[in-house]
Amino acid sequence: MPASAAAARARQASSASSALLTFSRVAAMGTVTALILIAGVWASWGTAQHVLLTKGREQGTVQVTRCGGGVCSGPYSPVSAGSQARERVVIEDSVAVAKGRTYSVVLKPGSGDAVRSGPAGILYAWVPLGGALLLASVVVAGGLRRTRVAWGMAGVGVALLTAAFFAV
Repeated sequence: MPASAAAARARQASSASSALLTFSRVAAMGTVTALILIAGVWASWGTAQHVLLTKGREQGTVQVTRCGGGVCSGPYSPVSAGSQARERVVIEDSVAVAKGRTYSVVLKPGSGDAVRSGPAGILYAWVPLGGALLLASVVVAGGLRRTRVAWGMAGVGVALLTAAFFAV
């Protein structure tokens, strides 16, 4: 066997293994990116569904009178037709809620749990997706080597988190 033929076969084998490794890297990092983004949407949707799909849900305001144990509570005043006033509804204690303030809320069906509504509530509900976009942008830049896409994802994530910070 001539030396040039052996060298050609070695190059073909090296090229094939390089292509296989590249495909494996892209598939693995694509899967990780997809899982991160799905987890961000999943975490956000638990709250966002109540804020975005308000048709048929009780809407009103809550004046926060007490906070403790990770939740705040106060009396609920209805705004939507068919909603009834309540002595006490519970809203998650977070940076978006402060004692002594009044917030527009949507009640979760079949419970006394409230979720902030309006622009601040929508932005706050999607904060987990903003964090997921930031995390996924690192994977896209490093693992998939798509820096422009990564910068775009990071920009959207930062914009979402910043908007939520100022809206709350």
